[in-house]
Amino acid sequence: MRQVVMHAPRDVRVEERPEPTIVEPTDAIIRLTATCICGSDLWPYRGADEVQDAVMGHEYVGVVEEVGSEVRDVKVGDFVVGSFWASDNTCEICRAGYQAYCVNRVPMGMLGTQAERARIPLADGTLVATPGMPDADLLPSFMAASDVLGTGWFAAVAAEAGPGKTVAVVGDGAVGLLAVLAAKELGAERIIAFSRHADRQALAREFGATDIVEERGDEGVARIKEMTGGLGAHSVVEAVGTQESMMQAIHSTRPGGHAGFVGVSHDVAIPGGELFMAGVHLHGGPAPVRRFLPDLVQRIWDREIDPGKVFDLTLPLGDAAEGYRAMDQREAIKVLLTV
Repeated sequence: MRQVVMHAPRDVRVEERPEPTIVEPTDAIIRLTATCICGSDLWPYRGADEVQDAVMGHEYVGVVEEVGSEVRDVKVGDFVVGSFWASDNTCEICRAGYQAYCVNRVPMGMLGTQAERARIPLADGTLVATPGMPDADLLPSFMAASDVLGTGWFAAVAAEAGPGKTVAVVGDGAVGLLAVLAAKELGAERIIAFSRHADRQALAREFGATDIVEERGDEGVARIKEMTGGLGAHSVVEAVGTQESMMQAIHSTRPGGHAGFVGVSHDVAIPGGELFMAGVHLHGGPAPVRRFLPDLVQRIWDREIDPGKVFDLTLPLGDAAEGYRAMDQREAIKVLLTV
């Protein structure tokens, strides 16, 4: 089968690789309908993370082709959406809603889902079937549910976005934009998106942003304070993963407020004194997407939300290298790869 391999920074190739097979009796094999490139894939692409001959991808939707002998809930022929962490969904941590920390978790990025087929460990705990075979126009939205929608949703939940709240979102990539959508769906009264890019500002407004702030860092914090009577936002989402974005999020949160962080952390160190004096709640990390998938799948199926709009470039799997280049150059917010 064809699969995307990153041999070194900026060296992305689509190669013939062995077909996946059932390894554990809890596995399933899916034929991918679509996959995509994640903003986190750009860290190794740009050389910020080490990479050598690595299979790529952790987001996926497709049709089940084969199941192991112990798989009970997922059936051959099901159209399924899965999380970027495989989880059993039965351990104590999973039952608490933190499937990204399942005691038996498997990172899907190690298996690589930018491919024609993929092995999904712990299939019953990882995969969620749609009510039927979806229409083609719903595929981008189901693809978003595999990571960026679930991650943005978790960020908004971690920030306790809700009725009567002012929510600020740091980061205008796919996750940040879908955190705006999540905040809107959760009933937030005011949603402020930090963005300097006209196309992303427009999409943020379409998803529910009431205000746009173009300033960053201390200037961005000052602008949020000015807009909130000097207090800061009740809820702030951090969806970047840099030192500046984390401190911008913390300082934009009012005392007693909540900051939800989901940007993959790179050299972030929070000064103890600043955190101590901020008086904010901090919660985040890798999103337990599986917690939210049943609800999100149903919302998409019922056409209540359209998160697939974050995909502004669609390419065939064979053109994955061009997709990486386009996202790296900010010519695309997020790239959908058809299989």
